[in-house]
Amino acid sequence: MTELGPVAWPPEPIRTERLVLRESEARDRSAFIELLASPEVHTYLGGPRPREELEREMPGAPERWPGSFVVDLDGAMIGQILLRRATGHRRPAAAGKADLGYLFLPRAWGFGYAAEACAAALDWFDGVLPGEPVVLTTQTANVGSMRLAAKLGFTEVERFQAWDAEQWLGLRSPVTPSA
Repeated sequence: MTELGPVAWPPEPIRTERLVLRESEARDRSAFIELLASPEVHTYLGGPRPREELEREMPGAPERWPGSFVVDLDGAMIGQILLRRATGHRRPAAAGKADLGYLFLPRAWGFGYAAEACAAALDWFDGVLPGEPVVLTTQTANVGSMRLAAKLGFTEVERFQAWDAEQWLGLRSPVTPSA
């Protein structure tokens, strides 16, 4: 993970109508393990990690780095938003741009939480790094993720084959600061 740039971290928690985006805490450890070990969550991400391995290797306060937000609903972690620099991306159109990723526990699917949380993270990003484009990559077979990308304003740059599946690369044009 490469730093996003001159961004103060962690930011104040970001509050939406129903959610809080915040830095991870020790109380999130079991939810992170559940998220990373879930076969449903990792259907389009190469498969889950073994729970025993995660239990052994996961630090007390996981994923504490700039750009990693816990998505909190009523005091409990339901997902994660990731904003990181796409330095080693296989696609030239993505290299060096901010890359949006997200993972949500299956029990949180279908309620609009991902759209709400991603929109809030992108608004935050636009405020701290105005004028920066953001990319998102997903498998075309991941219909929910494709819908979310469109809802968030990502437009297709290209499709390509990787990890034995067709991938979709989208770009969200930078929001220009109002003068």
